Amino acid sequence: MTESYPVLSLNPSAERRLRAGHVWIYSNEVDTARSPLKQFEPGQQIRVQTATGKNVGFAYINPHTLICARLVSRDHALDKSLLVHRLNIALALRERVFEQPYYRLVYGDSDGLPGLVVDRFGDYLVAQINTAGMERVLDDIVTALCQVLKPRGILLKNDSRVRASEALPEYVRVAFGEVPEEVELIENGCRFIAPLYSGQKTGWFYDHRNARARLAPYVRGRRVLDVFSYIGGWGIQAAVAGAGEVMFVDSSAAALELVERNAELNGVVDRCSGIEGSAFDVLKDLHERGERFDTIILDPPAFIPRRKDIKAGEQAYRRVNEQAMRLLNRDGFLISGSCSLHLAREQLVDLLRAGSRHLDRQLQVLEQHGLGADHPVHPAIPETDYLKSVFCRVLAP
Repeated sequence: MTESYPVLSLNPSAERRLRAGHVWIYSNEVDTARSPLKQFEPGQQIRVQTATGKNVGFAYINPHTLICARLVSRDHALDKSLLVHRLNIALALRERVFEQPYYRLVYGDSDGLPGLVVDRFGDYLVAQINTAGMERVLDDIVTALCQVLKPRGILLKNDSRVRASEALPEYVRVAFGEVPEEVELIENGCRFIAPLYSGQKTGWFYDHRNARARLAPYVRGRRVLDVFSYIGGWGIQAAVAGAGEVMFVDSSAAALELVERNAELNGVVDRCSGIEGSAFDVLKDLHERGERFDTIILDPPAFIPRRKDIKAGEQAYRRVNEQAMRLLNRDGFLISGSCSLHLAREQLVDLLRAGSRHLDRQLQVLEQHGLGADHPVHPAIPETDYLKSVFCRVLAP
């Protein structure tokens, strides 16, 4: 069996990181004299060997990318049986932790399936494939998902920009059964309608679930501003938790329409309102109008998508958080999130500190949250631990 797979030979000692638990192989770790990268096809499955010829495991390869190979197993190639096995392991975790079938079912490397993300919305699955290796076994993925989950439908939401780096086309299509334009989900006891085809990513962001579950003490009876609201994941839960008023800010009219529908779904529409526009412009306008809030939630998109964007991104995070602090009532609460991998948790806290001092305010960090159990962190891959949220109290001088 093993002889049917081409061999990728590593440079001396390049396997140490893999032995320590990592699963990525960089192009500069390959002995290109013994195994020229140009001989491999994107997505092809291979065996990885050390410089001395010892087997490391099975991987798939893309010779045109910096991360040129990703290990999938020490002793088994990526096929339907391995997919079913890994899916069963992933499902067992989610079913133990979550009472209802709404969660991230597969989180790439952390679930032993690099390049694959699957979100579950009850009887429907939305999958994203981000690597050529996973694209090659697409039919097996769909078959395995059907065998393990028995869904009514599977949507392939393969329209992310990351696919361009793997020379993969972007598309959105149904791979199995029927999938409606919108589905309903439940998070922390609240109901939401999520747009699967037209929404961001898979239509919903399960990653901040744990932080949103902690909203009640900071929003009950208070005036709340939810900035970068998308379809209301934070703000609707704030209203259900007892907020007196919630104002939503988003640049998308379609997202704000869903905010209103989700507010109606949860019986809080009378306490919710929306403003369409750029967050920075809206925050400035609210300040000029003398508006004030007791609690402000900021959950922006990734201001630092790439390492080269760190400086500009840090400035954007500081600016938007300072703008929010200006709108807070005395001793108000600021909940500041970031999904930028290249912004460390301690750096976000430091930007918040700097912003508060610039306004002559004192900052108290009350809680910090990260990913939930449906986004397990791979201890050897810090890239899997991208999310952070900081609950703060901003004290007047």
